[in-house]
Amino acid sequence: MNKKGLLLFPVFMISSSFVFAQVTNVTISGIVKSKAGQSALPYANIVAKNEKDSVFVAGTITNEEGRFSLTNMKPGSYHLEISSSGYQSSGKPLFVGNLSEFLEIPVIELEEIKEKETKIEGVVVTASKKNELSNQLDKKTYSLADNISQSGGSVLQSMQNLPGITVQDNKVQLRGNDKVTVLIDGKQTALTGFGSQSGLDNIPASAIDKIEIINNPSSKYDANGNAGIINIIMKKNKQSGWNGKVGFTYGTGSYWVRKENLPTIRPQYTITPKINPSLSLNYRKNKVNIFLQADNLYTETLNKNEFVTRTYDDGTVINSQLKRNRNTNYLTTKAGIDWNIDAQNTLTVSGLYGSEKIIDRGDQPFFNGDRSQRLRLWQFLEDELKTTVMGTASYQHKFKEAGHVLNVGFNYTFHREDEKYFYDNYLPASTGTDAFKLLSDEQVYDFNVDYVKPLKYGRIETGIKLRNRSIPTNMNFIPGANSVLDVNAGGQATYKELIPAVYGNYVFENEKWEAELGVRLEYVKIRYDVNPNHPTYKSDSYNYTQPFPNMRLAYKLNDHNKLSVFYNRRVDRPNEVDIRIFPKYDDAEIIKVGNPGLRPQFTNSIEVGHKYNWDNGYLYSALYHRFANGTITRISSTVPGSNLIYAVFQNAGKSHNSGLEMIWNQKVSKVYSFNINGNVYRNQINAFSVENLYPQPQLFSASRESAISGNVKLNNTFKLSKGFDAQVTAVYLAPDIIPQGRIGSRFSMDLGVKKSIQNGKGELFLNATDLLNTMVIKKEIQGNGFAYTSDDYYETQVVRLGYSYKF
Repeated sequence: MNKKGLLLFPVFMISSSFVFAQVTNVTISGIVKSKAGQSALPYANIVAKNEKDSVFVAGTITNEEGRFSLTNMKPGSYHLEISSSGYQSSGKPLFVGNLSEFLEIPVIELEEIKEKETKIEGVVVTASKKNELSNQLDKKTYSLADNISQSGGSVLQSMQNLPGITVQDNKVQLRGNDKVTVLIDGKQTALTGFGSQSGLDNIPASAIDKIEIINNPSSKYDANGNAGIINIIMKKNKQSGWNGKVGFTYGTGSYWVRKENLPTIRPQYTITPKINPSLSLNYRKNKVNIFLQADNLYTETLNKNEFVTRTYDDGTVINSQLKRNRNTNYLTTKAGIDWNIDAQNTLTVSGLYGSEKIIDRGDQPFFNGDRSQRLRLWQFLEDELKTTVMGTASYQHKFKEAGHVLNVGFNYTFHREDEKYFYDNYLPASTGTDAFKLLSDEQVYDFNVDYVKPLKYGRIETGIKLRNRSIPTNMNFIPGANSVLDVNAGGQATYKELIPAVYGNYVFENEKWEAELGVRLEYVKIRYDVNPNHPTYKSDSYNYTQPFPNMRLAYKLNDHNKLSVFYNRRVDRPNEVDIRIFPKYDDAEIIKVGNPGLRPQFTNSIEVGHKYNWDNGYLYSALYHRFANGTITRISSTVPGSNLIYAVFQNAGKSHNSGLEMIWNQKVSKVYSFNINGNVYRNQINAFSVENLYPQPQLFSASRESAISGNVKLNNTFKLSKGFDAQVTAVYLAPDIIPQGRIGSRFSMDLGVKKSIQNGKGELFLNATDLLNTMVIKKEIQGNGFAYTSDDYYETQVVRLGYSYKF
């Protein structure tokens, strides 16, 4: 750690805490029969007592079919007593673990009373002590209501404070890797990307209930995302009658110019407003539950303010600044109805509408080495509208055994990307105006069937899924005088994807052992049809059938210690944007282009974890290693006779990611608790050679590159008197490698305070992000024939004030 890091580290020791939520209520079900005639015994008494002290915990009677259910059972060890008039009583030990919400006990048989008493057998129910780190397959769940220091912003901003998550280039990373699949309510959607991630910086956090982090997903999840899965769960209330919540947040940011602009550039945004109204409504009566969630997030933001110095091998030095003033208005509305047809059958129909309007006004002047001469000024206006419509229908059949269910679902998504760019290109001897229009309509059909069968010591899960996805895209370049656009690279392209999959998963748990074994078999067929007149790229396709196994094995050493071993195999398929053939001109001299020849990246992951828990805290440690083939990354290169840099996606060969992650959570007192999360890892990309085809063939070779990096995140929560809660968060990110270069260290601190008012129905909060205004993104890039350094002083410091009311 450098000197600055050492100076800042004590700050971490005074800084905030998230609660790891987990499912702690289990339903136990079974059936009681007569041993002689095998007939069901109605009205038999079922009593559960603590194994240690025989204290009564729960009780019920069997129904006419001899079936019973004990609900809201905490994980632990119990003694189950079964009795019925005219029959000998029976006792059994019962173990209730952390991995399954439902357990099905084998048939309990009672003997009729005879002259001799029958010896009582034992039945045991056991479960681990509740603690905040979820034991449920290493799934960590965070409530955004506890995220005081980031309330009122976007989902991406809220994620920055969560343990294990870092944010780089508007993408979330798990353990230093951005190959993360983001789900909404357990489904891939166009809001966050199919098999990837996108748009998180514009989804209002006010629409979100909680966020789940799954580092080692099971086979029931799609195989995409080698770093893991983040599942965003939206708000939905199910209380009886009318109820809901209204909220309003106002904030401002970009309070001053952090670095003086280059000459002739238009002023940057300052005192930028952030406005977020939200509404949640719910009505439940008898068999019907109707829900509505509506959120609007309007922001003005200094989205980028990057100062770049490029140095070429011939000695040419170019200084530039790329500044983007952004206006965004994002509206999301979700509504639906749950119909409980009867005790066994439920139908849910819901719809979601999202509208994201973006206006970017950008300036990019270019100067010579000593800034005495302006070589070029590039000014642009981006006008983009993204529209998402999603319809979902799901049917659930509950069998007589609790937790024994069949789920059938259908999901349709339409996503339109309507983008317009207008450029003014000022050169010393001429001026030109260019434009382009892009229209992309994405349609996705998903159909799935999932089946879950509880067992005495776990459950079986199996299912099928079918996806059909198509994205026709049309790019129209409109050149002006002295145009710099590659008008021949426009036209049409259509992406088509067909993925049928089947999976099976088995979960087992007893007093000492936990196991999960599963496999997912996917067939993938990708077709990318390109305009035959494109000067570089041609139509391409590929397909594969691959298994994706997963394994988890855990051993409970005692009540306080558990060891776990994980293995899984996953894939990262190129998304349509990764292979999109059209050059993107959001930077005048660094042109980004996709690559239809890109192929999937397959990754194997292993992890060894240890968890130690005590009364008021726990410590979780994990050693992990990932190795990937066909690593997907951007490669930047130049072509002879030009200073333009072309960044093209490529498969770079093999890469490795190894590290140690630790999470320490401690409740110090009723007032104060903290959570500290540390991650140290080593990234390595082996030597490779590729050929960038656009705009003309150019070979690129790189030697092996590696770096040791990490991050530390400290969350402190204070529960004060008179309904006040406070949170202080500090984050330190160490230097790390990025494609063809390195990114510097980063540090930030957030502060938030909230107060419960109006007898708990109302809440006020005030927070500030990047309190010390220290977050700056510094990069160093080395390419063939050039190198550049950059410092991005984008908007990070924001103060928000919000109010919400429950009714």
